[in-house]
Amino acid sequence: MNTDRGRGRDRDGDRDADTSAAATTAATEEPHHTPADTSPPLTLRSAHPTDAPVIAAIHQASRRATMPYLPPQRRTHDEVTRWVREIVLPQCHTVVAARGPELLGYAAVRGDLLEHLYLRPDARRTGIGTRLLAEAQRHRPDGLSLHVFQLNAEARAFYAHHGFRVVATDDGSGNMENLPALTLHWAPVPRPLSPRGTP
Repeated sequence: MNTDRGRGRDRDGDRDADTSAAATTAATEEPHHTPADTSPPLTLRSAHPTDAPVIAAIHQASRRATMPYLPPQRRTHDEVTRWVREIVLPQCHTVVAARGPELLGYAAVRGDLLEHLYLRPDARRTGIGTRLLAEAQRHRPDGLSLHVFQLNAEARAFYAHHGFRVVATDDGSGNMENLPALTLHWAPVPRPLSPRGTP
């Protein structure tokens, strides 16, 4: 799913377009399990600095696979790894989706902004993006925002399916790629108040 930040640039010089690797999972993602499946269960955990090289690889591979309209990546894997280790992990609440020792995706939240949500391309449409997004929403129960390119139809559909609504548009002047972007926001549905005298 790649959520595009749609704003400014990170220190590595590349904007993270589309944090929604899960978004490219689309609204119809369904986990597939077979009775003979003996793979380890999927777990979500906090990211560690030692995860930085794999997170960087996921970030780069997801951009290539899901956003072909973006210019070619200029940063090397080592440069993106350093950016993950020195910028993303210290500044964001970052969670990885893992199956045993294998990392399949990550989500990073800074304040109330979902900065990144990327999946390994072969992990798309398996429900992992939804799990990561739910964890980001659990971390920010009062509401969550993100930026996404208007061209990213799959990400937009994914987030709309999960209750995000467009709250602002951008003509592209606020991002490095000069691509029109949207700001999306999710807020929890208020619970109805119980009538007086009822438990």
